[in-house]
Amino acid sequence: MTLFLTGDLTTFEALCAAADDGRGFPEQAQLRHTGLAIMNELLDVMSDTAFVDHLPTMAEAILGGFQSMKMRLSREHDRATDRIRQISRDFDGSEILDVELQDAIREARALEATTQAVELMLDAACETYTIHTGETWSPWKGSVRRTASTMAQIDARDALRAKRSRDHAATDPGDQVVALRAAPFAKGVTDSHRLLDALNWAKATYPNMKLATTGAKGVERFAIGWAKRNMIDVIISKVDFQAHGKAAPFRANDEMLSLDPVCVLTLANSLDASHHQPNGFGPALNLGQKAETAGVRHIKIKQAA
Repeated sequence: MTLFLTGDLTTFEALCAAADDGRGFPEQAQLRHTGLAIMNELLDVMSDTAFVDHLPTMAEAILGGFQSMKMRLSREHDRATDRIRQISRDFDGSEILDVELQDAIREARALEATTQAVELMLDAACETYTIHTGETWSPWKGSVRRTASTMAQIDARDALRAKRSRDHAATDPGDQVVALRAAPFAKGVTDSHRLLDALNWAKATYPNMKLATTGAKGVERFAIGWAKRNMIDVIISKVDFQAHGKAAPFRANDEMLSLDPVCVLTLANSLDASHHQPNGFGPALNLGQKAETAGVRHIKIKQAA
């Protein structure tokens, strides 16, 4: 159990301290280990067996379960905060309402701490899933609205709705979106180094940047990891072949451009000779062309001079 004694508290620790439950709380590291262990156990047991073909579905079911739990707790927290507002409006100084108000505050704080605990386990399970499979998981319904960390993977459709309404600050793409499209075969050392240079430049140029990308294999996933380390929100524009067929990669480009990016980064071909392809990657070339036509700043990632 955690004892909060000295030093700066993390967001999670501060919430647990505010919840003030005498039974104590698991440590942040313990929660992350739980999420990691659950996913590792599934991957270890199912790999190299007849079930391996269904392993992604099984893993995504676990991640979706964590996400569903988190959303349910968030809804309960919303109801608890509504109750606090209602009691506060009706408060007349009586002892009965005072006790009700204190109970409602404790319930809201406990729910917020529990939501973050689930989020910590989900984050760890997601990271393990990505390391083992190379896939980046994101929910098909709703946004991954982080509270334990400052990096949020935001579904592009949610971000677009928020951009129009400006009602939901957590999914507002903001005014410094940097879009990235890279060839999935651009996965060499040179590709990663040059992309890192471009991302660091973008962060220095646009301090409040959010990264929009599809999360495709290759350096786009490297970019997502960079964003998380630098506490930068990521807007995932899914390439949905089921809904859009062959046009899906280009529809994803249109979604990213609809976010009004301040800059578009493209790596249309690998910079390593062993991965280079004659014609490059069409969707990355397409995004660059559309950006230039729309007057958006376009940076082509190339070999260092």
